[in-house]
This record gives sequence, C-alpha cells and structure tokens, in this order.
Amino acid sequence: MKKGRIVVLDEVNGKPAAALLVNGQIHDLLIEADNNLPKPEAIYRGRTTLPMKGQNGIILDIGSGQKAFLRNAKGIPQGTQMTVQVATHAETGKATPVVNKLIFKSRYCIVTPDAPGLNIARSIKDDEERDRLLEIVHEVSTNRSNEYGLIIRSSAMDIDADAISDDINAMYDLADNVMSQTSGDPALIMPAPTAEMKAWRDWVNPDPDEVIKEINSFETMGIWDHIEKLKHSKSKLPNGASMIIEPTSAFVAVDVNTGNDFSLSAGLKANLAVAKELPNQLSLRGLGGQIIIDFAPSPKKDRKLIETALNSSFRKGKIDTVVVGWTTLGNFELQRKRERIPLSELLQD
Repeated sequence: MKKGRIVVLDEVNGKPAAALLVNGQIHDLLIEADNNLPKPEAIYRGRTTLPMKGQNGIILDIGSGQKAFLRNAKGIPQGTQMTVQVATHAETGKATPVVNKLIFKSRYCIVTPDAPGLNIARSIKDDEERDRLLEIVHEVSTNRSNEYGLIIRSSAMDIDADAISDDINAMYDLADNVMSQTSGDPALIMPAPTAEMKAWRDWVNPDPDEVIKEINSFETMGIWDHIEKLKHSKSKLPNGASMIIEPTSAFVAVDVNTGNDFSLSAGLKANLAVAKELPNQLSLRGLGGQIIIDFAPSPKKDRKLIETALNSSFRKGKIDTVVVGWTTLGNFELQRKRERIPLSELLQD
C-alpha cells in the first residue's frame, strides 16, 4: 500500500474518472457523466420563457431543447436574455437549477464578474502572507481593464507568485471570453470542468505526492475494490459498528448500528464515528438532497456532542451542507447540495 496523497486517473465504463487515495484509503471519487444533460458549473446563454409565480422563479430555454429554473426571479419578464450557470444536477423530470451570478473557479483563485471586490481566504491568518498575496493581486489587476471580483483561495498560501499570477490571468481571460458571448440564441457557452480538471483544482492543501495516469490504473491501485464496497449500502465503522446508507425518491436514509458492542458508550462511539465518516461516504456515493440520520440509541445529553462533531466534519467538506438539527422523533436532518450524480447511476453501462 502506497503512503501519501495519490491521484489516480483512469476510466469507469468508458467515462473519464479520477480518484484520490490518502494512505491507501479512498477519499474522493469523480466520474464524468456521459449524457448531454447540463452539469454543475457549465455556463449557458438562456432566454426566460415561463414565470413560476408560486415558486418565485422562472423557466429558461438554454438551447438544445433543455430547460433551466432560476429562483428569485421576481420582476424578470419573459423573453429576457440571460447568462446563467448550472448550480446543481437536476432531479429526474425537473428543470436544471441555475444561478445568474457567475463564478470562475481555479486552483488558486475565484473570479466573480457580478461581485466586485477583493477577498483573501479567511483561513490564511498570517499577515505577511496576506500582504504578499495582495501585492500579487494588485500587480495583476493593474494590467486589466475589468472590474471583476476576485477571491484568493487558501490553496494559494506559500505558492510561487508567478503561478498565482498565471492562474488569475487565466481566469480573467476565461471570464472575458464568456462575458463577450452573452448575446445570441440559447446555447452552451462554457462546458463543465472535467474530472481531471476538478482533481487538479480541488485536491490541494496539500498537493498530491503522486499523479498516476495509466491504462488500468484503477485496477493496479485498488480503486475498483473501493468502488465495489461503495456499491453496497452498508459502510463499516470502528468497533464493529456500521451505517446503512439508502437513497429513496424523497431523501437519503442513514441507519446507525452498534454491532456487537453492548457497552454503555456503544451508541455514542458509533454516532461519533458516523459524524466523522458520513461526509466522505455521501461524497463518494454522489448523494445529496435531504439526509435523515437515525442515530444509535444514546443519552440525550450526548446530542450536543454529536451535533458539534457533525458540524465540524461537514465544514471540512467541499459540498455545501446545512446541518438542520434534531427532529421531534429524535432523528437528525441535513440538507446537502446535489453537486454530483449518484454513483449507482454512473456505474451503469
């Protein structure tokens, strides 16, 4: 088993894919969908067609017979031309959710054409480093005529100035190119990033120790063994505990079991293990929407500890998740962005 952070690039049933291994354990998995449906981060030129008054939204034609849904569209008339970005994967039979505030995300920066201003990631605490990054940004910005907003990501910390400058300029150029194509018939302007692009962009802090891109690398690096485990609803936890993760049409149900541990602290130990592992399991399985957790029995006084652990785990993740809280029946509710297609669908031939 290889130690360290290793990015493995290959294909799954002909679909480009990327996996992140950390000390031999799978930490993330990206598989590109081979359909023509709109994918998150793709940008379209659209035209409004049908107001949805009861939902405070409007339907857009984004070309090729595809429809999108924009929330908070009060006052936008039919026939308005708009540039929109796909927010999440569409649920079956529904229009694709989009936003009209575009972002261009790269490894070290995020460009926001509709939100002027400069921000450095809060996680960068060192004043000298923040000043260094500001100098780089100002040097790049003096040569640009746009007034785009810019966010410097935490991954830029201690990175060479030229690499950061090149990254910022590339995103400025991409934004300029997209913003110059806002007129015309509904159509795709910018495709969604590939699995390899996302891996390069997001699997940082720290950077990978090795990138493997070879034929059958998923087989040689044991990725298929990990995928085989993800096909099953049961995910094993320490001390013989487990959680059953089952998606339904309405929500994702998570059932926690203590196994053969009958000690007084068995429930708390299992629940804390779930709090730590669940964000990773949901990402690997491509699950989002409403999540309902039926935790193992434990005293009510433990609830605050469990909720704190959940908050901490999901804050570390890259997919937006709202920790709603405990229900009247004693279950726990989460609301997670549908950023990925379920793994079960991607594994179909």
